[in-house]
Amino acid sequence: MDKWYVGVDIGGTTIKLGFVTGAGEVVTKWEIPTDTNNGGRNITVHIGQAIKSKCSELNESYDRLQAIGVGAPGFIEMKTGFIYQAVNIGWKDFALREELEMETGLSVTVDNDANMAALGEMWKGAGDGAADLLCVTLGTGVGGGLVTNGQILHGVNGMAGEIGHLTSIPEGGAPCNCGKTGCLETIASATGIARLAKEAIDTNPQSRLANKDAVTSKEVFEAAAEGDVVALSVVDEVCFHLGLALANIANTVNPAKIVIGGGVSKAGDHLLNPLAREFNRFALERVASGAEFKIASLGNDAGIIGGAWLAKQG
Repeated sequence: MDKWYVGVDIGGTTIKLGFVTGAGEVVTKWEIPTDTNNGGRNITVHIGQAIKSKCSELNESYDRLQAIGVGAPGFIEMKTGFIYQAVNIGWKDFALREELEMETGLSVTVDNDANMAALGEMWKGAGDGAADLLCVTLGTGVGGGLVTNGQILHGVNGMAGEIGHLTSIPEGGAPCNCGKTGCLETIASATGIARLAKEAIDTNPQSRLANKDAVTSKEVFEAAAEGDVVALSVVDEVCFHLGLALANIANTVNPAKIVIGGGVSKAGDHLLNPLAREFNRFALERVASGAEFKIASLGNDAGIIGGAWLAKQG
């Protein structure tokens, strides 16, 4: 009987779970609500109950489950699975791994949720198994994961891969949720793109975007595709800063794949083409020739597949 691994991706609204084979095939996947009451203390209980209930529903022995890999937001002590703080969940000084091991009786490995997505894309997604990969998620914020020699890079206290908080504008930049100003996240996230568009519309009311009540990043890329001058200028500005940041990272770690995920990545070639142009402008020629841009392919499954990969490594 082949063993299954459990991938768990904890978000502020829902928790995604899946049983995954050793070959990376998703057997089943489902979601449960994230209970942030009581400082998030009920979450491990609910995960344990959900896993046991799913085994019963599938008429499978619980013994088939080998280990659990969990992706969680916040500041994490990787070796112990201890969460120092996860604002959206309510955790503060929470022993996630220890609590979940007690609830499930299974070995648990914990990592950052962006790292999980990177591992999932490396294993079964757009990374095509590349051992050296840079994964960037452009959503409400900007997240990142760095894979080198097939292993996720953590750094001394788990903060490696915080791509969104590279400083793009040293003076006079917009405030970021991290407490700094001028971070890449304030420019290349969906919210950052919308902010840039609003500022551009204020001085260019002739843009088709000016008729929108609240401009979204999706609308900016749609308008740019139709030749709107203001939208094109916003996309160029975003891709300049993102391309420069990714080139500097690539010059350091020399990845084979640069995988772009998150909601903004749905712009596809309208994002990738100007981004690759700016990247090639700043990356060393040999670095650029070795790196291939890809749009993430696993969507919401990236976290659970990455969790299974982590569990499998044990």
